[in-house]
Amino acid sequence: MRELQEGPMDEKKQSIIDKLVDEGVFKIDGKQLYELPIYTLLKQYTELQEQ
Repeated sequence: MRELQEGPMDEKKQSIIDKLVDEGVFKIDGKQLYELPIYTLLKQYTELQEQ
């Protein structure tokens, strides 16, 4: 069986998800973080940092 390798975007997305979870964010608009596009995750993370 082939092992799936993560690309740089997958690693960045996971990093953002980890940071959001550290801030107590587990869902955005009723969806799990891993279901959302990276743009939505970045937007939420940026909004948290501005507060």
